[in-house]
Amino acid sequence: MSELRQAALESKAWPFEEARRLAKRYEKKAPEKGYVLFETGYGPSGLPHIGTFGEVLRTTMIRRAFEVISDIPTRLICFSDDMDGMRKIPGNVPNQERLKEDIQKPLTSVYDPFETHESFGHHNNAMLRRFLDTFGFEYEFYSATDFYKSGQFDEVLKRAVEKYDDVMKVMLKSLREERAATYSIFLPIHPETGRVLYVPMKEVNAQDYTITFDDEEGREWTLPVTGGNVKLQWKPDFGARWAALGVDFEMYGKDHSTNTPIYDRICEILGGKKPEHFTYELFLDDQGQKISKSSGNGISIDEWLTYASTESLSYFMYQKPKTAKRLYFDVIPRAMDEYHQQLRAYPDQDAKGKAANPVFHIHNGDVPASDLVVPFSMLLNLASVSGAENKETLWGFIRRYAPEASPEGNPQMDQAASFAVAYYNDFVKPTKVFRLPTEQEREALETLRDALRAYDGEMTDEALQSVVYTVGRERFDPMKAWFSCLYEVLLGASQGPRFGGFIALYGVTETADLIDRALAGDFAEG
Repeated sequence: MSELRQAALESKAWPFEEARRLAKRYEKKAPEKGYVLFETGYGPSGLPHIGTFGEVLRTTMIRRAFEVISDIPTRLICFSDDMDGMRKIPGNVPNQERLKEDIQKPLTSVYDPFETHESFGHHNNAMLRRFLDTFGFEYEFYSATDFYKSGQFDEVLKRAVEKYDDVMKVMLKSLREERAATYSIFLPIHPETGRVLYVPMKEVNAQDYTITFDDEEGREWTLPVTGGNVKLQWKPDFGARWAALGVDFEMYGKDHSTNTPIYDRICEILGGKKPEHFTYELFLDDQGQKISKSSGNGISIDEWLTYASTESLSYFMYQKPKTAKRLYFDVIPRAMDEYHQQLRAYPDQDAKGKAANPVFHIHNGDVPASDLVVPFSMLLNLASVSGAENKETLWGFIRRYAPEASPEGNPQMDQAASFAVAYYNDFVKPTKVFRLPTEQEREALETLRDALRAYDGEMTDEALQSVVYTVGRERFDPMKAWFSCLYEVLLGASQGPRFGGFIALYGVTETADLIDRALAGDFAEG
């Protein structure tokens, strides 16, 4: 057994823990279908968002972890529920009036308001696939419309007719009395209007696999459940899909967790084996509210990628998936820096350490080296004091600090410099609040300035930190008050970098000049 597989079999990293749980499913007998099937679902009523990215990424991490500990082949299906009826018109699309004509039609029968695809569902599916392809995910795409119409779902639909009473019994337990009175697991597609109908069944016939119902105008219809004439309500659809495909693993958000027993039981009634599942906590905005596509709170994936790398987002998604996390702009700098800290640690770790390192799971074991010679948080402070409007300004300082570095030789560093300028201008600059020093702080700052002007020692982070520390230690207890003074008076921020490193990057003379300007009141109003 390889050293990596042995480490993976013992690792406490959550992808390996989930992979081992899934492997137990087939420890006595290999899957008859010849592979382990992972699935993620997507509702194409709108454009893909950051939650979609997180779900596919985390599923992929578990899939890759499974491949480390098992020789059973794997597949990943991304399933689009594009046969759902359009219940409301999204507020962020054109041609709103035209869309009103298609309310309650399956998304793949709804007019495309962008007029680029044959339907709104096809448009959003194309966006989803482009989205997934951009990040290099390996997956197979399934359309619910194709699945129903092609006959792939027919056998499960027939079983749903045969087991109608059993499935209804599961569902009715979860419904309020008023809803239960008219509920059916089957939703017919009206033969004339093409709309998805929410109507009670008059008859469900297991002899010829048909349903009989009255439409909204009171006309009676009988339709076969096969061939795309009927779809299942979304909860039964979940369990039926697991049974039809033989899904072994699916993850979803905490808001689905109360439905898990329903999905599982329906899957079993319809002849399937319930899959392993993983429930992740939801993302919150800066106010602690759940992030919502419709309300637009929190941060979108495009916004994150304006200010930081894809890998930093993957790192954020890796962290504690069972813990609710704030997904807002102020988490970006830490994610960038911690990701690169893990990259730097990776080469010197043993197999156990590598298996537990997030970057192993982000890069599927093919981990690149970090060329970030300056932390991202430090770049933000540098942008702040230099008023940088472009990355070239930052590179002037970076080259002095690390002469061997260059945009060509340090592409991650170059990318981070661009991100830092964008982040500084949009988030740091508008919120900077400077204050004047107290008398005690003024005297300390003057001493530090004089020490820097007279300094002729090594231009290293450690040596310059010692200068800063010596000045503060003689005047402040606790020392935290001294560093708060430096950040608030010189940088206009409540927290900041290790100050010796900042001086080494910004320059000794430049920092002394910065102190003079702060003491003169150039930054804060008295």
